[in-house]
Amino acid sequence: MIVAGIGSKRGVGLEEVLAAFDAALARAKLRRDDVSLLATPAVKGGEAGISEAAAKLGLPLVLVPQTQLESASNRAQTRSARVVALLRVPSAAETAALAAAGGQSRLLGPRLALGPVTCALARREEEA
Repeated sequence: MIVAGIGSKRGVGLEEVLAAFDAALARAKLRRDDVSLLATPAVKGGEAGISEAAAKLGLPLVLVPQTQLESASNRAQTRSARVVALLRVPSAAETAALAAAGGQSRLLGPRLALGPVTCALARREEEA
């Protein structure tokens, strides 16, 4: 299972979210069909662009609670001072993807930033 974590500045639009999502997929050599769900910090639940992207892609949108973001933060690969100040985690996209994909998940690479949106991809590893 692959989860796309989305982080954004306030007021992002559908096309901005899709552009970052598609760029992250292209970098990882994946297709839209490879992704099982979108995840974003719960505080971003009111962002229409993120919700619209999930609907357009036909993917469930998981709103990740703060405690789960924090639990995944030690596995993040990048650090944004802005995100640390706002959410107390190093990367909104990476921690959302990791938390939604589960404790055995790993990032497929660092988050990709495109304009006001970041996207990170995480894969759930099979339990041993």
